[in-house]
Amino acid sequence: MQKMAELLGLRDECGEGALGAPALAGSCLADNRLNLDVYPDGCRRFLQLFKEQQGEMVQVEFLRLSSNDCLLDTTLGSLSQLKHLKSLVLKGGHARDEFGSYQHGSLTSLPPDFGSLGCLTHLDLSFNRLCTLPSSILHLPSLRVLLVSHNSLVTLPEDFGRLNKLTFFSAMKNQLKDLPKSIGELSMLQDLDLSENALELLPEEVGNLHNCTELDLSGNRLLSIPDSLGCKVVLACGIHFYFPPGAASDPLRICFQSLTPDPQWVKLRHHDVLLSRVLELQPHGVQFQQEVQIWMPYISPETPHQHEVVVRTFSGQSWSDLKTTVKRNRKSKKCVAHCCVLHFSWFLVVSRLVQNECKVPTEGTLLFSSVDPNIKVIFPPGVTKEPRHVKLQVLPVSAEEIQEITANAGCRASPLLYLSQDSMVDFLKPVRIQLPLPPGVTGLNLDRSRLHILHGDLEGQTWNDITSEVVLEFTHLYAVFEVTHFSWYWLWYTTKTYIGGIAKKVYERLRLYQVNFIALQRKRDPEQVLLQCVPKHKVDPVLKKLQDRYRGPEPSDMVEMFEGEQFFAAFERGISIDMDRPDCVDGRLSFIFYSHLKNMKEIYVTSPVDRKGQAVKGQVSFYRGAVPDSIPEDASRRRKGPDSLWLATLPIKLPQLKPRWDENPGPQYGFSFPPLNLGNAETGYLTQANLLSIARRVGADWQSIGLNLGLTYQQIERIGYNNREDLNKQILDMLFSWAQQNAEDPDCVSKLITAMKESGRQDIADEIEAVIELGRQKYSESIRRVGLEQESSTEDSAIAMM
Repeated sequence: MQKMAELLGLRDECGEGALGAPALAGSCLADNRLNLDVYPDGCRRFLQLFKEQQGEMVQVEFLRLSSNDCLLDTTLGSLSQLKHLKSLVLKGGHARDEFGSYQHGSLTSLPPDFGSLGCLTHLDLSFNRLCTLPSSILHLPSLRVLLVSHNSLVTLPEDFGRLNKLTFFSAMKNQLKDLPKSIGELSMLQDLDLSENALELLPEEVGNLHNCTELDLSGNRLLSIPDSLGCKVVLACGIHFYFPPGAASDPLRICFQSLTPDPQWVKLRHHDVLLSRVLELQPHGVQFQQEVQIWMPYISPETPHQHEVVVRTFSGQSWSDLKTTVKRNRKSKKCVAHCCVLHFSWFLVVSRLVQNECKVPTEGTLLFSSVDPNIKVIFPPGVTKEPRHVKLQVLPVSAEEIQEITANAGCRASPLLYLSQDSMVDFLKPVRIQLPLPPGVTGLNLDRSRLHILHGDLEGQTWNDITSEVVLEFTHLYAVFEVTHFSWYWLWYTTKTYIGGIAKKVYERLRLYQVNFIALQRKRDPEQVLLQCVPKHKVDPVLKKLQDRYRGPEPSDMVEMFEGEQFFAAFERGISIDMDRPDCVDGRLSFIFYSHLKNMKEIYVTSPVDRKGQAVKGQVSFYRGAVPDSIPEDASRRRKGPDSLWLATLPIKLPQLKPRWDENPGPQYGFSFPPLNLGNAETGYLTQANLLSIARRVGADWQSIGLNLGLTYQQIERIGYNNREDLNKQILDMLFSWAQQNAEDPDCVSKLITAMKESGRQDIADEIEAVIELGRQKYSESIRRVGLEQESSTEDSAIAMM
């Protein structure tokens, strides 16, 4: 590369071999990068370099050329020999016309042998004169990023889906009128930019792009789509959008992300249940001309009668509920919530107490509960000067729940009634409330001294007995009383004198969930631990699903938790977490409990103890963290044991290690060679140490993994025979034999990941991907440190998305 650098400038003072240009090697060449688009005669320089230093030129991995260069066609004929080329930029816009406008490049096609660039992952052909996509592009096996913006493409090839490794595709500012159905085969596509085209129809197959997180269709005239007019955008996780024509006055770039709910800003009300993750849609604050429809999938609630599903959105400074309709598929059991919005924000799906509402005019009206029609609120004429909106919610409470919580068979209670209004002014006249008498109580056997009307504050923390302050009327089945302001109301029948404290305890317990903790270790790999917080009634079904792959102690004793409460898992007594994680705080793994979401995490653990001589008997303990807002302080203090935050502890055992291979495999295994580096610097390496770590986790699956890696059945048999009665040697021989055969394959790491997945070892595949991702980050950081990365480079930003 040093000779190439010399060729780019003056090679000696006498001018021998000079290209007639200043020595600007440092600005266009960096290691395996060759940036010639900054020179007016970049293609001539390329051809000269290729002629004089072909052996070094074929090692180039990153190449940038200007497609405004007059020698471009000649240069294209040599590109197929750059077998290590990973990124190629052939952009126009490097020259101006007589009016000062940037000129498109002259590129109209690519040579047939261009498809032989097997390592090419990034291709930028923007700002050219392409009318059709060159067919040779479809033969690039490793292509991940393709940019053809600012061309004249009218359509894409019917077999465009052959580029099934694409993660980023931009065709903005072309003349595309339709998309091929095969676009739905791009299962790895994450970002699709089709803005400012002439699209009139989106094929239904676009809905198969489940991994696509950004779909930009601004600037198109989508006159029709399957099933309806307008633009229907299908995003990941089953989220759908419908944009009617004219909904947006200006072109928009629509972005979204699915967020883990944070109880610090996702505020759940009393008795709410979270049914989905948080969906953020951008841009915020843009007001649509017409309502945009959104469909969000959610988990079906367990109490459909007394609860209803709504989409909640953040508007201004608070959360509000949208008018929502739901659809449940009986076959697939999938549920979708549908709402309409005039702007983008944050959205989530919750299950709340069924809400009945009405507008109260000056003439008065009647409002009753759809959950319990026996509960009524009667507004007499003249109750208000100005119309106001009133909402009613009811929480049924069974006699069994009251008896279990109070441990008193004599205590009974009516359903809980919550009333609210949009005015701060009390009613001008008393409002009549009708509540059913508690179970087993009628007008015939009623003892008035045992009946109490309780009024609770908005948070349900204080319950006052207002029996003596209201006029009570009784029928055979109901109690009727009058109030002038709204809040919680509860009818109790008991012999207890002070009922406020009992009601507070019952109300608090009604908001708690009884849960158990489970800690299981994978049978094939005891260092892989699954932790989960499971509602009590789901424990047996969950354990049944996991019993084939995991083993562990019995679930913990039952504990109680609030919806949205934080808790931590800490490994103790010689066991610790084996990796850095963003959800790990001071060595403790953070969870947020939501009763209908999966409160589960899988992690690897390790131990500083030498396990060659003994097993490690440790434990995992669960501790409370922050409780949701509006929870009484004493609720989090009343814990058993010396540590008020402690919840449960379960044993974890890491078995004694059997005699294993050395960290450096010896010559007897045939592994005496320089350290392995599978992959490449940009996508990340797997070293010999990484392979050793992987080998420790393979276990009895080594034959299946070997076959999926491409080893023949005869090779597997020979490895098994040569290392009979030693599983460790069999695994090592298989893995390192494959590594030696594929050390030069740039795609070998992805093949290893695929083989693990096909062998049912998603855990190992995830570990390899984590190692590779860490390698990518370190590579990017090193590039930035030495100043080789251009801040505004489309090439680098696109590669970073791979």
